[in-house]
Amino acid sequence: MRAIWKGALTFGLVNVPVKVYSATEDHDVSLHQVHNKDGGRIRYQRICEIDGEVVPYSDIDKAYDDGEKTVVLTKEDLESLPAERSREIDVVEFVPSEQIDLLTLDRAYYLEPDSSSPKAYVLLRKTLEQTDRTAIVRFSLRQKTRLAALRVRDDVLVLQTLLWSDEVREAAFPALDETVRISAKELELSASLVESFSSDFDPEEFKDEYQEELRTLIEAKLEKGDAVDTAETFGEQEQEEAGGEVIDLMAALRASVEKSRAAREGSAKAGSEKTTAAASAKTDAKAPAKKPAAKKKKAS
Repeated sequence: MRAIWKGALTFGLVNVPVKVYSATEDHDVSLHQVHNKDGGRIRYQRICEIDGEVVPYSDIDKAYDDGEKTVVLTKEDLESLPAERSREIDVVEFVPSEQIDLLTLDRAYYLEPDSSSPKAYVLLRKTLEQTDRTAIVRFSLRQKTRLAALRVRDDVLVLQTLLWSDEVREAAFPALDETVRISAKELELSASLVESFSSDFDPEEFKDEYQEELRTLIEAKLEKGDAVDTAETFGEQEQEEAGGEVIDLMAALRASVEKSRAAREGSAKAGSEKTTAAASAKTDAKAPAKKPAAKKKKAS
């Protein structure tokens, strides 16, 4: 990983020099656009509307248009802003971790100590762990003032940017304003269904099936050329008919609970049979070894 930013965490009189790294990366297969007639690459150009010339990135500035006039902002203008020049991540407050709304979480960054002694870094990390608090911080990155949550993950300080309050849309759905009656039995069955699916979350158990299938298709095309039948590559798959809205909620809950229970009992039975077979095989394997020992004892 390469550091994308250097600065210092500051809270009170404590200063923690850090390097900032992107904590995530995109694993999607990179695709580009082509002309379906001849496969020619489609490229987009930055053309000036006044002179019709293609403009390189180095000659592009930003501008604000209020409908009547346009204000051009050069790179020097933007870099002159006090917030942009700042290289500090200022701790504003420490809040209970459960108060952070998951909906507001955005990009995540790792922080690495950038000093000869990581003592201040470790002190802040241990303090956050011990108090079960999350630090709310402000900083500037790439010409934007950002609000972020500073927390601990696997002994590393993680900076996760937060959406501003006006960037989160209000969920206003008329259907949810209607009074809905939920019976005790329905709630009981629903809880039973949740319990039947209960497990510990392991993200490594889940794969991006679309990207895996896309890579399989690409590899097949590379090997066989363009004339590749998708059905031949992935095999025929039955398409499930899309049903309408489930009217009988109780029936659906009961069926789901019974299906889940049957699947678990079948898995447990298979595991038991496997264990019994393994024990039997182990016993059979030991039996021949006992006979020679018995003969030797009789001869003596």
